[in-house]
Amino acid sequence: MSFELVGAVADVAKGSAISVEISGVDVAVVHADDDNIYAVRDECSHASVALSEGEVDGCTLECWLHGSRFDLRTGAPTGLPATEPVAVFPVEIRDGDIYVSTEPSNGVMP
Repeated sequence: MSFELVGAVADVAKGSAISVEISGVDVAVVHADDDNIYAVRDECSHASVALSEGEVDGCTLECWLHGSRFDLRTGAPTGLPATEPVAVFPVEIRDGDIYVSTEPSNGVMP
């Protein structure tokens, strides 16, 4: 499994998300309320809009357009109207830097 450097932990404020590109895929890197960093496909499975522009609540990310929610740990939708999961990418923290895998861990294609 290959990982790419996407930035420093300090660049992602707790309770926020940023958008990065990894191997041609837009990924939302999220500093969740549990103080962990997560990475999910930066595209809502319902309306194809950027999830990184949504709100972080606990370990979920809410789509700003229609309110779909996704579990950052599994990619599963936890609120309608989305019914399909988003891809989740493994994250490693090394010396204060965020590295994200180029391959999703939940079997959902990016």
